[in-house]
Amino acid sequence: MTIGFQHPTAKVAMLAMALVAIPGAALAQPTAPYYERSFVLAADLRCDLFQPDVAAALSAATQQARSAALRAGTSEIDLRAAGDRALSRARSVSCADPQLATVRQRVEHAFAGWARLPRMEFPGVRASWIANRVPATGPSWILTQASVTGASPVTVGYTAGEIGDRLTAVVSFVGRPRPYAARIVMRDPKRSPRAWLGGVSDLPPTSVRRGFWAVSFGNADSALLVTGKSAGEAWRFPTEAAEALEKLDPREAFAIEFLFRDDSVASAIFEAGDFAAGRAFLSLGPLGGLAA
Repeated sequence: MTIGFQHPTAKVAMLAMALVAIPGAALAQPTAPYYERSFVLAADLRCDLFQPDVAAALSAATQQARSAALRAGTSEIDLRAAGDRALSRARSVSCADPQLATVRQRVEHAFAGWARLPRMEFPGVRASWIANRVPATGPSWILTQASVTGASPVTVGYTAGEIGDRLTAVVSFVGRPRPYAARIVMRDPKRSPRAWLGGVSDLPPTSVRRGFWAVSFGNADSALLVTGKSAGEAWRFPTEAAEALEKLDPREAFAIEFLFRDDSVASAIFEAGDFAAGRAFLSLGPLGGLAA
């Protein structure tokens, strides 16, 4: 069911029916799930509707709805407009509205189960982000996407204890010396406001890219290596890199570039995908605990 943009107190109960029957379900209009989940998130900020785990699960579902709308061909302009309407509507609804209480109950019922999920896969066009909330006693991946540069495997994501901090890339080079630097490169929205959709493996032209240099590196813990590898390097990037990655269209590519002293560059291509949804899911915290 698609929700019309009527007086804020008139159709709030209808919202619950369409919004939370099945988390992730698509409605008739591509922007409808994003609009409706954005409305409830905004209402939660005003009215403190949900416990942190439910709010985090709803946030992840909202990011998924954004990605689904973009993949369906919705423009960023239309999505921003839908988000603005949702925010305006949330500001107009009374926190004491009994119909909002109905929405709250149905959202809690639909999304509370996310708090018990140990893992989630967020599929993209050609690659997936894998989120893992199972507690570990040592270093472990909690959000990953895999790629290669040549025959060398590269993994990018978050390791336990670093969500919201620094993205990490781990590489095990085959037959090459260790690179002296690494950077993440992606479209620069200031130079190219529109998403670059030349192909899931194509980066935008150099003239409209921006990069984020790794701020530290060292030997990777064996638990972070792909199966069959005994050694590798871990490169960590500033928080700004993750913030920029979240703003990309989910269909866009980004790359990790490794620079060598012979002036060669080895690149591993990744897909932006539902990176933001993966981060939101991880904000639930390790399984058995709540988000901080």
